[in-house]
Amino acid sequence: MQGQTDPVRVYLPATLDETAPGDGVPAPGPLAPRRAHAVTADLRRALPDEDDEGLEFSAQLAAADDSLVRLAARPGAPRLRLVVSADVPDGAVDLRPDPDAPPSAVAVVAPVTWDAVVCVHVDEPEAVPDVVAALAGDSAADERLDERDLLWYDATEVDDIPR
Repeated sequence: MQGQTDPVRVYLPATLDETAPGDGVPAPGPLAPRRAHAVTADLRRALPDEDDEGLEFSAQLAAADDSLVRLAARPGAPRLRLVVSADVPDGAVDLRPDPDAPPSAVAVVAPVTWDAVVCVHVDEPEAVPDVVAALAGDSAADERLDERDLLWYDATEVDDIPR
Protein backbone atom coordinates (compact mmCIF):
# COMPACT_ATOMS: atom_id res chain seq x y z
CA MET A 1 0.00 0.00 0.00
CA GLN A 2 2.95 2.31 0.62
CA GLY A 3 3.74 4.42 -2.41
CA GLN A 4 0.19 4.46 -3.76
CA THR A 5 -1.33 7.82 -4.59
CA ASP A 6 -4.98 6.77 -4.68
CA PRO A 7 -7.13 6.27 -1.61
CA VAL A 8 -7.24 2.74 -0.23
CA ARG A 9 -10.59 1.05 0.45
CA VAL A 10 -10.40 -0.56 3.87
CA TYR A 11 -12.92 -2.65 5.75
CA LEU A 12 -12.74 -1.80 9.44
CA PRO A 13 -14.20 -4.12 12.04
CA ALA A 14 -16.26 -2.04 14.43
CA THR A 15 -19.13 -2.07 16.89
CA LEU A 16 -22.36 -0.11 16.80
CA ASP A 17 -21.46 1.89 19.90
CA GLU A 18 -18.53 3.32 17.94
CA THR A 19 -21.02 4.86 15.49
CA ALA A 20 -22.97 6.77 18.14
CA PRO A 21 -22.69 10.55 18.29
CA GLY A 22 -20.50 11.87 21.09
CA ASP A 23 -21.46 14.32 23.84
CA GLY A 24 -23.02 17.28 22.07
CA VAL A 25 -21.58 16.14 18.74
CA PRO A 26 -24.12 15.36 15.98
CA ALA A 27 -21.90 12.77 14.26
CA PRO A 28 -19.76 9.90 15.51
CA GLY A 29 -16.15 10.61 16.36
CA PRO A 30 -13.30 9.18 14.31
CA LEU A 31 -12.59 5.46 14.45
CA ALA A 32 -9.32 4.73 16.23
CA PRO A 33 -6.45 3.02 14.39
CA ARG A 34 -6.84 -0.77 14.26
CA ARG A 35 -6.36 -3.87 12.20
CA ALA A 36 -8.56 -3.74 9.14
CA HIS A 37 -8.80 -5.57 5.84
CA ALA A 38 -8.25 -4.60 2.22
CA VAL A 39 -7.60 -6.13 -1.17
CA THR A 40 -3.88 -6.73 -0.77
CA ALA A 41 -1.30 -8.39 -2.99
CA ASP A 42 -1.29 -11.30 -0.52
CA LEU A 43 -5.06 -11.67 -0.87
CA ARG A 44 -4.79 -11.61 -4.68
CA ARG A 45 -2.16 -14.38 -4.48
CA ALA A 46 -4.31 -16.41 -2.05
CA LEU A 47 -7.41 -16.14 -4.28
CA PRO A 48 -6.07 -15.94 -7.86
CA ASP A 49 -9.38 -16.90 -9.47
CA GLU A 50 -11.42 -14.15 -7.76
CA ASP A 51 -12.33 -10.92 -9.49
CA ASP A 52 -12.11 -7.56 -7.70
CA GLU A 53 -15.65 -7.86 -6.35
CA GLY A 54 -14.93 -11.30 -4.89
CA LEU A 55 -11.70 -10.03 -3.33
CA GLU A 56 -13.50 -7.08 -1.76
CA PHE A 57 -16.17 -9.42 -0.39
CA SER A 58 -13.47 -11.66 1.09
CA ALA A 59 -11.84 -8.68 2.83
CA GLN A 60 -15.24 -7.58 4.15
CA LEU A 61 -15.93 -11.07 5.56
CA ALA A 62 -12.55 -11.07 7.33
CA ALA A 63 -13.46 -7.72 8.89
CA ALA A 64 -16.81 -9.17 10.02
CA ASP A 65 -14.89 -11.95 11.78
CA ASP A 66 -12.71 -9.35 13.48
CA SER A 67 -15.84 -7.46 14.52
CA LEU A 68 -16.70 -10.42 16.76
CA VAL A 69 -13.34 -9.95 18.49
CA ARG A 70 -14.14 -6.28 19.08
CA LEU A 71 -17.59 -7.20 20.42
CA ALA A 72 -16.02 -9.59 22.93
CA ALA A 73 -13.98 -6.67 24.30
CA ARG A 74 -16.99 -4.29 24.43
CA PRO A 75 -19.71 -5.98 26.53
CA GLY A 76 -21.96 -2.90 26.41
CA ALA A 77 -22.04 -2.74 22.61
CA PRO A 78 -25.11 -3.96 20.71
CA ARG A 79 -24.50 -7.59 19.74
CA LEU A 80 -24.30 -7.15 15.97
CA ARG A 81 -21.23 -7.36 13.75
CA LEU A 82 -20.36 -4.13 11.97
CA VAL A 83 -17.95 -3.45 9.11
CA VAL A 84 -17.15 0.13 8.12
CA SER A 85 -16.00 0.61 4.51
CA ALA A 86 -13.85 3.69 4.12
CA ASP A 87 -11.50 5.24 1.58
CA VAL A 88 -8.39 6.40 3.42
CA PRO A 89 -5.13 7.97 2.24
CA ASP A 90 -2.50 5.39 1.38
CA GLY A 91 -0.25 6.82 4.12
CA ALA A 92 -2.86 5.75 6.71
CA VAL A 93 -2.49 2.08 5.76
CA ASP A 94 0.42 -0.24 6.42
CA LEU A 95 0.65 -3.90 5.48
CA ARG A 96 0.46 -6.30 8.42
CA PRO A 97 3.75 -8.17 8.74
CA ASP A 98 2.13 -10.79 11.01
CA PRO A 99 2.41 -14.10 9.14
CA ASP A 100 -0.53 -15.48 11.14
CA ALA A 101 -2.90 -12.72 10.00
CA PRO A 102 -5.32 -13.29 7.13
CA PRO A 103 -3.92 -12.25 3.73
CA SER A 104 -6.28 -9.26 3.65
CA ALA A 105 -5.07 -7.84 6.98
CA VAL A 106 -3.63 -4.33 7.06
CA ALA A 107 -3.00 -1.84 9.83
CA VAL A 108 -4.87 1.44 9.72
CA VAL A 109 -2.39 3.70 11.51
CA ALA A 110 -4.38 6.95 11.64
CA PRO A 111 -7.89 7.75 12.88
CA VAL A 112 -10.60 7.35 10.24
CA THR A 113 -13.02 10.25 10.14
CA TRP A 114 -16.61 9.77 9.07
CA ASP A 115 -16.16 11.85 5.92
CA ALA A 116 -13.97 8.96 4.65
CA VAL A 117 -16.72 6.39 5.30
CA VAL A 118 -18.51 5.14 2.20
CA CYS A 119 -20.92 2.69 3.80
CA VAL A 120 -21.36 0.24 6.64
CA HIS A 121 -22.41 -3.40 6.69
CA VAL A 122 -24.22 -4.77 9.74
CA ASP A 123 -26.02 -7.91 10.84
CA GLU A 124 -29.80 -7.85 10.77
CA PRO A 125 -31.29 -7.69 14.30
CA GLU A 126 -32.35 -11.36 14.07
CA ALA A 127 -28.66 -12.30 14.19
CA VAL A 128 -28.27 -11.21 17.83
CA PRO A 129 -28.78 -14.72 19.32
CA ASP A 130 -26.16 -16.17 16.98
CA VAL A 131 -23.71 -13.35 17.77
CA VAL A 132 -24.20 -13.91 21.51
CA ALA A 133 -23.80 -17.67 21.11
CA ALA A 134 -20.70 -17.27 18.90
CA LEU A 135 -19.15 -14.98 21.50
CA ALA A 136 -19.80 -17.73 24.08
CA GLY A 137 -17.87 -20.21 21.93
CA ASP A 138 -20.71 -21.91 20.06
CA SER A 139 -19.09 -23.03 16.79
CA ALA A 140 -22.48 -23.83 15.19
CA ALA A 141 -23.58 -20.21 15.80
CA ASP A 142 -20.30 -19.02 14.31
CA GLU A 143 -21.00 -21.09 11.20
CA ARG A 144 -24.53 -19.65 10.96
CA LEU A 145 -23.04 -16.15 11.12
CA ASP A 146 -20.69 -17.07 8.27
CA GLU A 147 -23.77 -17.85 6.18
CA ARG A 148 -25.55 -14.57 6.98
CA ASP A 149 -25.31 -11.59 4.67
CA LEU A 150 -24.61 -8.24 6.26
CA LEU A 151 -27.06 -5.44 5.49
CA TRP A 152 -25.75 -2.40 3.60
CA TYR A 153 -26.25 1.16 4.85
CA ASP A 154 -24.96 4.33 3.24
CA ALA A 155 -22.69 6.40 5.49
CA THR A 156 -25.51 8.95 5.87
CA GLU A 157 -27.84 6.22 7.22
CA VAL A 158 -25.77 5.06 10.20
CA ASP A 159 -28.28 6.56 12.65
CA ASP A 160 -31.03 4.48 11.01
CA ILE A 161 -29.43 1.13 11.87
CA PRO A 162 -31.62 -0.83 14.31
CA ARG A 163 -29.69 -1.38 17.53
